[in-house]
Amino acid sequence: MTRVRLTVAERRGDLLRAAIEQIEARGVAAVRIADVASALGVSNALVLYHFSTKEQLVAAAFRHAAEGDLAHLRKLLGRRSTALRRLRSAVRWYAPTGQAKGWRLWIEGWAAALRDPTLREVAQDLDRQWKAALAEVITEGVAAGEFRCPDPQGTALRLTALLDGLAVQLTSYAGAVPRARAQEWVEEALVRELDLVEEERLMP
Repeated sequence: MTRVRLTVAERRGDLLRAAIEQIEARGVAAVRIADVASALGVSNALVLYHFSTKEQLVAAAFRHAAEGDLAHLRKLLGRRSTALRRLRSAVRWYAPTGQAKGWRLWIEGWAAALRDPTLREVAQDLDRQWKAALAEVITEGVAAGEFRCPDPQGTALRLTALLDGLAVQLTSYAGAVPRARAQEWVEEALVRELDLVEEERLMP
């Protein structure tokens, strides 16, 4: 059988995706270079050729995941629609009750970042970009007269904090918060933060 020779970028992409899967399954502390190599049927040496240490591999894996999340966020916020619809779409996707995946990965990353400066930098960069994107679309909505919000940056921070906190509850403590109730809380936060009128509360 003819073996397909991957480019350096393709091989790195495979390794990063495998690392993300292994981190989600085993946790940052327990995952090993050997686990990633075994998942792809390659040697430890090949993994170490691309990432000289486990720490470098883990940090690169989180950055890869962050870039994927941010790309999808920008796609949602870049649609031709009202600012309110775009904001709702992004929040519902990101919420732990939506279609966003990888919450276990990010909870692992937050914990590991307490002791790993490189991981902390990745997590903080994602957090800054996420808040900035939300604040930007909120500012657009205010300028268009869609809703009222005197502090878009503060609103973006509070919404993100709520979503992150709910993610920890739903991911780490099964049954702690019913998903339907969590969805209600997120919607109530949007209504409160944007001072929405009654008909806007019912928008899809």
